[in-house]
Amino acid sequence: MNKIIEISCIEHIYPDKTKVEICGIEFTVTKGEKVALLGPNGGGKTTLIKHILGILTPKHGEVRVFGLNPVEDFDKIRKKMGVVLQSVEEQLIGPTVLEDIIFSPLNYGYSREQALDMADKIMKRLEIIHLKDKIIHYLSGGEKRKVALAGALILNPELLILDEPFSALDYKSQKELAQLINEISAEKKISVVISTHDLELVSDFADTVYLISSKDHLLKKGTPKEIFYLNEELEKFHLEEPNIVKIFNNLKNSGFDLGNPITSNEATNILLEHLKKS
Repeated sequence: MNKIIEISCIEHIYPDKTKVEICGIEFTVTKGEKVALLGPNGGGKTTLIKHILGILTPKHGEVRVFGLNPVEDFDKIRKKMGVVLQSVEEQLIGPTVLEDIIFSPLNYGYSREQALDMADKIMKRLEIIHLKDKIIHYLSGGEKRKVALAGALILNPELLILDEPFSALDYKSQKELAQLINEISAEKKISVVISTHDLELVSDFADTVYLISSKDHLLKKGTPKEIFYLNEELEKFHLEEPNIVKIFNNLKNSGFDLGNPITSNEATNILLEHLKKS
């Protein structure tokens, strides 16, 4: 199996002496795998992402990205990575949408003509071509995130890192953005690491889920179906099960064990089968 990321028991100490430990099981991401990091605020999700990006160096433990140390060898791997930060405004540096999106290819030596062609393709794919001449400052939150995503994807990365990409978006925009990321990942076999606290969106998105709580020294791994029905475990990580899980758990407690669906389609099919048999 082609491992894109390998992290073994890291410890980081911030300047204010705050210690973050992520230990217990090895954190890995394989080619084309979509991984969700779930946990409470301050639980270590962003710290883990910053180690993957080479922004932080662990005091103890090892981080390998594409087989290399992301701090020492960042120049060798940075073109393979696309990033959308939680504070998306901090990474949008162009005066207009188009100028922002072509910044990376121009920085990597592509001609302006090549960069414009690349930008045109990714803007059409993300359905933001109509925004190309807009001033960044006047965009909505959802539009800014799509522009940041376009900038992250324009160089066809092998790894996409998304730190709380759905924050401050309404639920419809969250679903649309999650579906878009899902489709692009499947088309191009891009590995995705996403940090979030929204289990509802993860149900349709992730192949693998990691529960992280550095404060409680907890780390757990599984598929969404394996993780989301572990009520006591979710409570330890200060997470609430998705509504579909909650409904089917309530049915189970009332004597109707209809299975463990995690998506609306799964739940609908189960209920239809049950009604046909009734």
